Amino acid sequence: MRVFIIAGEASGDLHASNLMKSIRKLGPQTDFMCYGGDLMREAGGTLAKHYREMNFMGIWEVIKNYGKIRKNLAACKADIRLYRPDALILVDYAGFNLRIAEFAQKSGYRVFYYISPKLWAWGKWRVKKVKKYVDRMFVNLPFEVDFYRDHGITAEYYGNPVVDSVAEGMHRKTDRSSFLHQHGLEDKPIIALLAGSRQQEIRLCLPEMLSIIKYYPAYQFIIAGAPSLPPESYQPYTKGSPVRLLHGHTYEILKHADAAVVTSGTATLETALHRIPQVVIYKTSAFTYFVGRPFVDIRFFSLVNLIMDREVVKEILQDNLARDIRKEMDRILYDPGYRQEMLDNYDRLIEKVGNPGVSDRVAQRILALLHP
Repeated sequence: MRVFIIAGEASGDLHASNLMKSIRKLGPQTDFMCYGGDLMREAGGTLAKHYREMNFMGIWEVIKNYGKIRKNLAACKADIRLYRPDALILVDYAGFNLRIAEFAQKSGYRVFYYISPKLWAWGKWRVKKVKKYVDRMFVNLPFEVDFYRDHGITAEYYGNPVVDSVAEGMHRKTDRSSFLHQHGLEDKPIIALLAGSRQQEIRLCLPEMLSIIKYYPAYQFIIAGAPSLPPESYQPYTKGSPVRLLHGHTYEILKHADAAVVTSGTATLETALHRIPQVVIYKTSAFTYFVGRPFVDIRFFSLVNLIMDREVVKEILQDNLARDIRKEMDRILYDPGYRQEMLDNYDRLIEKVGNPGVSDRVAQRILALLHP
């Protein structure tokens, strides 16, 4: 069996790679062609294009790089024609993947969507494309089943794949003493900074995070470096700061952290599953925020609050980030009742997102649909 699989960012690379491993367990002869990242290559896929060449975020970034996006779409379509897969699996990344879904469906290929783009938050008009061009949608948030059902689309939920990644990471973690010694860290409590996986997120969000360091001299701050970005991406912002940068150790950092500041995305759920109190932030370009805000229709933007449908973690958006991060961090660190309430809500969240084995369950279902 031949599968063409597309992921456009670091979290998609992670979840796609786990799904590939699960498909291979059930169908060892499966061959994969990938638009994605290093983890998908390590999972046995032939990497045709890295997501670093494809990942553009925000209205202005998309406009500025429209020529590159068109070239990437054309290259992807050509690769699909040459590869002639039995199925395509599209992972999130709506702007690109929905265009590929249309091409693939019209070309006679089976199309599965793994991890729904957030169409319920913005771009609801694109649900029509899902209905027309996607054979089956596999969602990672429980309420998305009802959202798609209301639009006449069958969507299936088998849990959130972040659970699989966290469960796997638990087995590789070191104890605190070994972790501190291995990385030359001080024996001080840790505040983790998860600033995102895109260069634009680092540029806009990391300086806001770093601004609070001076107020917490009893703590050490550690940036969890994104696999999609080299250390040089952080240097303009960390130069002269006591913060440490560690790549490839996100889950270990979270295990030993007392609190975290997290850029909205998959990392908010990963932090919650590690039961680390957090404040969630997000900042985009002024142009994107001004133009896009009227089209966004959601109460919350962090995965934790979206899944729980109420405020479990504080969300800070766009303006006055430095001031409000400090205010929330004070509550997390110095108000035991507030901290415990967040942890109790995490326990309810953990029950809600389901048990590990999500990738295996989705893989089994995809193969059943392909070979009834």
